[in-house]
Amino acid sequence: MAAPRLIGLALILVTFAALADEFPPPAYQLAAHGADIPSTVLFAIALQESGIRVRGRLLPWPWTLNIAGTPYRFANRQAACQALLQALARHNATRIDAGLGQTNLGYHGQRFSSPCEALDPYRNLAVTAELLREQHAATGDWVLAAGRYHRPAGGAPAARYRTGFSRQLKRLQVSFEQVTPP
Repeated sequence: MAAPRLIGLALILVTFAALADEFPPPAYQLAAHGADIPSTVLFAIALQESGIRVRGRLLPWPWTLNIAGTPYRFANRQAACQALLQALARHNATRIDAGLGQTNLGYHGQRFSSPCEALDPYRNLAVTAELLREQHAATGDWVLAAGRYHRPAGGAPAARYRTGFSRQLKRLQVSFEQVTPP
């Protein structure tokens, strides 16, 4: 029973890896289009928030949780959901981030119909895109919006985040320009 799950997981990772080199994968493009933001911005946020190295490539991982400052990655949504519900029973929701965009459930949990919906990659990306659009409306700049997305209060944590996000965004923009015909 474990072998089919590992094969399925490997197929997901290979698919994400193939798409990550070419352009933001379709799910990112869809969510970004729905919120009227650049898909590279959304993909850069996901890489920054839930990225994991797989075969030398950084890929977003949908079943990522950050519980009280410690990141956890799970093999599937069911395992992540179970851990999320246990974490919510033990910790204040403001100490828990979930999904591709690491949406904080204390501040944005109302944007989901249930806590585990935050682990649905499409819904998580839609919420992440909405939050980025809101921050961009306040700042007019995607790098500043990313910093506020991570830490609305600003300060050194937001500055460090802007640096990492900028690095991801630049890498994606260069890759995107290389595969897009003039």
